Amino acid sequence: MIYASGEPSIIDQDLVVEKIVTNICCRPTTMAFIDNDILILEQESGKVRLIRDGIMRAEPILDLNVRGIAEQGLLGITTVNHKVYLYFTESTHDGGEAIANRIYRYDWTGQELTNQVLIKELPGKQYYHNGGAMVTGLDGTVYAVIGDQGTYGVLQNHGIGGKNDTSVILRIDPGGPYYAMGIRNSFGLAIDPVTGNLWDTENGDDDFDEINFVSNNFNSGWDVIMGPATEAELSRLPGYDRYVYSDPEFSWQNVVAPTAISFVDSKPLEKYKNSVFVGDCINGNLYKFELNQDRTGFVFNDPRLADNVVNTGESLEEITFGTGFDCITDIEVGPDGLMYVVSRSHDSIYRIIPKSMMIQTDTGIDYAQPTIFPVEHAVYVIIAVLIIGIVVYLTKIKKRVDLS
Repeated sequence: MIYASGEPSIIDQDLVVEKIVTNICCRPTTMAFIDNDILILEQESGKVRLIRDGIMRAEPILDLNVRGIAEQGLLGITTVNHKVYLYFTESTHDGGEAIANRIYRYDWTGQELTNQVLIKELPGKQYYHNGGAMVTGLDGTVYAVIGDQGTYGVLQNHGIGGKNDTSVILRIDPGGPYYAMGIRNSFGLAIDPVTGNLWDTENGDDDFDEINFVSNNFNSGWDVIMGPATEAELSRLPGYDRYVYSDPEFSWQNVVAPTAISFVDSKPLEKYKNSVFVGDCINGNLYKFELNQDRTGFVFNDPRLADNVVNTGESLEEITFGTGFDCITDIEVGPDGLMYVVSRSHDSIYRIIPKSMMIQTDTGIDYAQPTIFPVEHAVYVIIAVLIIGIVVYLTKIKKRVDLS
């Protein structure tokens, strides 16, 4: 793949882009925050890296046997409290023959991942359309997505064959029936922090990449439909169980390879609480979409976008929020309320920060670091202050006694 060139910048002049981690090996994919740490995945090597206080540890906290070519490898991560879920193409040995795509659950001790438990095994022999994105719902449910794996059966709207765990969004833990079907491939899942609704990005073939509002029992239409459906295409959908098709909330007619999708619900970026952010892997763009009132679709100022499609020759200006990131593979919001962007082609993690959080130092401009101050630390401080106060008081009493 040929990446766009340039350094990241943001359209909003009140924000700046800060590179916080560099030299991440082997095609970094997705990341997750746990406590105040970052866990970042190396797709090709199968290594999970720990970033603490802005510094990446030299040794990985986990090294998995993966088939790390094309779209296989260490692909997805999500957390539930101190449980960590990893999605990867497991192999006989590092770089060996692929066995399957597997999702394991681990316990995070603060220093390592322990107690590996297999949660789900999925098809994984094909080097393409493995999906891998995962997300945790507001109720703690873990979801994962897998692409078509080159198969064309009932789950790809062909009306033949059985359930084979391809082209679907799955409930992983706790398990359950397919949440959605008819998905060609996806690198992005997100939960709306206000409504709890699920969204995804979906990659088209030669045209029409998509953003979808994913309701339960959603049929995304592949391989009959990509982009807005025509009457002829709708007539060819065979129908499967209770799964219902609806048009995407947005499409790019020309392929951009959308990847990560994320919402922002934080005080530092409060002005974007009604926005959805999406990254791409071809143009290096970070896109911003404004939600409608019920948060199920988008609203636009440009009348050319009224059909929810950027058609060939139409401008991307209204939805372009940032440029120069090259291949974006993840967008997350940290415990500091700031947006973090993983660039696979830059081997880096960037942070988007308001200029109001910059501070002037003797050596130039620096950035104020939002402090995450756990409640238990506050308790310790209060106890310490009380103890000091008691000691000071007793000392004064003793002095009075001595003087008398």
